[in-house]
Amino acid sequence: MMTVIDTAPRTAPADATTSPPRAGLPSLAGLSRARLLAALAELGLPEREQRMRAAQLWHWIYLRGVTSFDEMTNVGKGLRARLAERFTLARPEVVVEQVSADGTRKWLLRLPPEIAGDRPHDVEMVYIPESDRGTLCVSSQVGCTLNCSFCHTGTQRLVRNLTAAEIVAQVMVARDRLGDYPGATRATGPGLPTEGDRLLTNIVFMGMGEPLYAYDSVAESIEILADGEGLGIGKRRITVSTSGVVPEIERLGREVGPMLAISLHAVRDELRDELVPINKKYPLKQLLEACRTYPPVSNAKRITFEYVMLKGVNDSPADARALVRLLAGIPAKINLIPFNPWPGTRYECSDWETIEQFSDIVFRAGYSSPVRTPRGRDILAACGQLKSETERLSARERLALRAMAAAE
Repeated sequence: MMTVIDTAPRTAPADATTSPPRAGLPSLAGLSRARLLAALAELGLPEREQRMRAAQLWHWIYLRGVTSFDEMTNVGKGLRARLAERFTLARPEVVVEQVSADGTRKWLLRLPPEIAGDRPHDVEMVYIPESDRGTLCVSSQVGCTLNCSFCHTGTQRLVRNLTAAEIVAQVMVARDRLGDYPGATRATGPGLPTEGDRLLTNIVFMGMGEPLYAYDSVAESIEILADGEGLGIGKRRITVSTSGVVPEIERLGREVGPMLAISLHAVRDELRDELVPINKKYPLKQLLEACRTYPPVSNAKRITFEYVMLKGVNDSPADARALVRLLAGIPAKINLIPFNPWPGTRYECSDWETIEQFSDIVFRAGYSSPVRTPRGRDILAACGQLKSETERLSARERLALRAMAAAE
């Protein structure tokens, strides 16, 4: 049964960051080393001291996950007080947390306004636990411009790109809520990883938005996430999924080098034009050439092609054979995704027998073709179901959700 968790502040550490940031004070949580140095320069610290202090802040913010400057025990009290006067360590506010029967967790986050007078915006992120790993699906935009016809997120208008700090802060919120920092009380519940010493091990840019339309923010956030002296999530555990923004694919591989996933879903241009409209601008031939020349691609770093299974649309044996021909020569893994329904969709999920037949054809051709187990369907957290609740959750509805949680 799905659980809705009341996010009103409770005892530390898991919920110490759910209150909104103090008005008017910027947060240091999520900033790059360069931006931390700039913040210290604002305080008037001598240049020779800035780098040492930035390294200390980095350790406490990202490795230790502290939420108060007072916890930074190797930073002098005077500097801690000055930092607290000008900055916070606040994360985005957790408005609603839902836990699926299968252990999947979805958080609705409220981002503070970028500029005075603007209204806050909401994004969703999803944590998917498995026995040997925990994957966080993060958002890169508020809304989306792509209008993919099978995707719930595509029905929401684009508001803006997220900043790098807002992307990184999603990971920090998840680690806060999971108790995944040293010394924190680890979360309990169904389905959480039982192997390794971390609950959050992988990041996928597969949430709201097209990551390559927020390229600068995504690139900067990956460097912060992958830093071994902080959050320490290596680039081989970070995957950027794109619907096919061809000009940025080569740049991503050359400048950043994460794993790449392609939201493919069709083997013919005329069908992909309908399912993934960006195909009209960057058709399959251009997209696949960009994949073949993606700088990090190799047998050890294969590209993942995501293929949602739509009944009677793209799931025939002929489609499977065409997919094999299309990807010839590309080190690839093919993720078959049973379609996850959402209110108002006109599509249905392919029958299981059809999916298995499709998978067998692809597998016999030499490609790994796992069928992704649907996760979090009961909380609309599965692939293609994310949509910000900004316009749907009124204050009354949020109170009702909290009342439900209290009743349980």
